[in-house]
Amino acid sequence: MKKLKAAIIGCGRISVCYEDAFKRLSDYVELTCAIDIDTEKAKAFAQKFDCHYCTDLETALQYDIDVIHLCLPHYLHPVIAVKAMEAGLHVLTEKPVAISLQDADKMIEAQRRTGRKLGVIFQTRYTKSVEKLKEIMDSGYLGRILSARSYLTWNRSDTYYEGNDWKGTWDKEGGGVLIDQAIHSMDRVRYMLGSDIEWIEGSIHNHCHNHVQVEDAAEAAIQFKNGCIYSLYACNSYATDAPITIEFQGEKGCCGLIQDMGFYEADGCRTEIRNTYETTNVGPDYWGSSHHLQLRDFYQSILYDRPVTIDAAEGRKTLEMVKGIYLSSLKQKRIYLPFEDVCYKDLNMPR
Repeated sequence: MKKLKAAIIGCGRISVCYEDAFKRLSDYVELTCAIDIDTEKAKAFAQKFDCHYCTDLETALQYDIDVIHLCLPHYLHPVIAVKAMEAGLHVLTEKPVAISLQDADKMIEAQRRTGRKLGVIFQTRYTKSVEKLKEIMDSGYLGRILSARSYLTWNRSDTYYEGNDWKGTWDKEGGGVLIDQAIHSMDRVRYMLGSDIEWIEGSIHNHCHNHVQVEDAAEAAIQFKNGCIYSLYACNSYATDAPITIEFQGEKGCCGLIQDMGFYEADGCRTEIRNTYETTNVGPDYWGSSHHLQLRDFYQSILYDRPVTIDAAEGRKTLEMVKGIYLSSLKQKRIYLPFEDVCYKDLNMPR
């Protein structure tokens, strides 16, 4: 089997997951170049794989590269993704796909025009518990799913936002706790329900973070076309990173996730589902340990020319949930899909 030649652009915190994945997937991929505007970060990452390093995409293009991984500030995802696809590279970007629906559409158009593969990281779908629970829900074992809920209560102190110019900003990060932390929970709920959204009604607030303009708390109700009502709450002003809770209530029983541990209850019996593959967290627990599984899936889509499982269109649908809550909060009304995206300039939340 031909090995893919890969590059990574952005060698910050999340790059440890890619370091781990490249080592696990050495039968599929060989790292060719590490890219970061901080030369020392790029060099340090490259030394682990004895490969090239540089500070920009244009320089990296002189090397033999098939696929590039984007671990960049959110606002740069569409800029670099389009450039890379136009240069002939396949692209796998960290979430969110972009910070506006218009930019997501530009990425999708570039993918169609160039014929390259374009994927979005939502690694928390790639767990045995999510796989099994979706199978159970799809089978009808729990009956029609009536409602869903998710709770995320984490901690992001003021120091989390210091030391860079993009965290905690509307124009570069695209938002706060929703687009950065809760987006994974929202994506899993949407994916597991397997239904499109009818309307969104929600609100966002900044209660505790005086030095940023984005939200640190959000709540919403989301009506899916299959009749399920999804209630969500998220904040990043809790004292610690508590386990995420996701739950689905069906006509005949319920199921859900506590962090990555799954469970389902029916006929008075509760069954737990734990991830059975060999795995080790290489970063914070809330990152999970499934990056290598999604990277392997993406590489296989390239090598065997099959559709990308979580493509940009999928990423856009989850982004639309986030932006729908922002728009609903701004307009103080229910938002029906599709809708015209909200401009970040309208979302500033003066303290």
